[in-house]
Amino acid sequence: MRIGVVTFPGTLDDRDALRAVRLAGAEPVALWHGEDSLQDVDAVVLPGGFSYGDYLRAGAISRFAPVMEKVVDAANGGMPVLGICNGFQILCETHLLPGAMIKNAHRSFICRDQPLRVENARTAWTSGYAQDQVIRVPLKSQDGQYMADARTLDELEAEGRVVFRYVAGATHGPAGFEDNPNGSQRDIAGITNAAGNVVGLMPHPEHAVEAGFGPDEPGQGTRTGTDGLAMFTSVLTSLVA
Repeated sequence: MRIGVVTFPGTLDDRDALRAVRLAGAEPVALWHGEDSLQDVDAVVLPGGFSYGDYLRAGAISRFAPVMEKVVDAANGGMPVLGICNGFQILCETHLLPGAMIKNAHRSFICRDQPLRVENARTAWTSGYAQDQVIRVPLKSQDGQYMADARTLDELEAEGRVVFRYVAGATHGPAGFEDNPNGSQRDIAGITNAAGNVVGLMPHPEHAVEAGFGPDEPGQGTRTGTDGLAMFTSVLTSLVA
């Protein structure tokens, strides 16, 4: 299986995402924002960073990149697409996912190992997890507060489209934001579209795929966490199902 990772000007985590794809057992394919071909990939990852310097709004300019027209068409046709951090913001800007990302409620950048509860283990990117499993992956963002109107939030909840939710257990962060690190409505850390093939989340699973380089796992030692790898192996399972 071939999984493409898109690089925009200002992308920071494309190499990490490509490595995560390789460790999961797929062939990583580097995609460039200025090209209009997906190079026959089976799935796409929009990685984290600060595309176009987050001018206007985070992800607002990237939505007009030539490659995104192909990504949107492929996603609407059922191709699995994952947006991580800035990639989540881009998915919202392209309206592949509802809502918007704004500045963290505490107005500061945050970087910490973040516990998440898996709310939906039925998407193309989460089938390798157990329902309600608590995982730990790094979170690093300044525009991570998920916002949507009440009707959209109610629809996401009713349709089971909240994929990840922030939970207690982080040891570092701004005072008053120990559980919900950025003020996201209803503690939402990630969502999916109705079909379950498009998923966006703010935390970074690609930074939790290899022992020795991941988050600290309580009771298991430093840098031992690999909870993010299942996102990349899940999509391979979905593609051959």
